[in-house]
Amino acid sequence: MASVLPFKISALVFVRNPAGEHLLIERRKAPNLGCWSPIGGKLDMHLGESPYECAKREAMEEIQLTLTDEDLHCFGYISEKSYEGSGHWLMFLFNSLKRVERLPPEIDEGRFCFFSRDTIDALAIPATDRTLLWPYYDRFAAGFVGLRADCDPAGKLSLTEELKLNECR
Repeated sequence: MASVLPFKISALVFVRNPAGEHLLIERRKAPNLGCWSPIGGKLDMHLGESPYECAKREAMEEIQLTLTDEDLHCFGYISEKSYEGSGHWLMFLFNSLKRVERLPPEIDEGRFCFFSRDTIDALAIPATDRTLLWPYYDRFAAGFVGLRADCDPAGKLSLTEELKLNECR
């Protein structure tokens, strides 16, 4: 009998500065310990929090950025089965239409830095971010994409595009 893994729902928020550089956090906690990632976190499901509410709360908690629903563009979701062999994730992906002027102060979850899109692929980023997150950001940041990823703990990644609208390419 297969073991039952926990299911988590999260929101990631892609925030940029006026020069178009992406704000990333170097994570000090799992998942993605030691890797650079967009800001975000898990939904407070016990409170019935929506993905938009989560994105706004995480932006405020992590970088003191006040966002409204209108400041966010949900450009997709990624459903990851067996991520790092420890759980299943449903991640909602948001573009912040509001820019940040300066680097936020360091928090207990990590430190922040701005990176041009061209330099992100050379950073220590999670393998699935390299394969899924950033390529689909490049293609659908102004549209919408739905992805299903089977993250075999042995390293094999199986990907299904469930929905595509207004691809940027």
